[in-house]
Amino acid sequence: MDQEFYKRFAQRARDLAEKADPFTRRRLLDLAAGYDAKGGQPSAASRSMERRMPRTASSLSGRGEA
Repeated sequence: MDQEFYKRFAQRARDLAEKADPFTRRRLLDLAAGYDAKGGQPSAASRSMERRMPRTASSLSGRGEA
């Protein structure tokens, strides 16, 4: 597969992560990072998205309670 495919797929995962709950957001960003790694080096968008993720009480508890 070509690098452009992986870049587009990583961007799609980041776009979905913006609208997701904290648990799903983390998983989508991890997925995007994996696709970034396959397509070359991680993009600046992936790194900045991780920095902007807000911390919530549920994500800090580690129990996964809803």
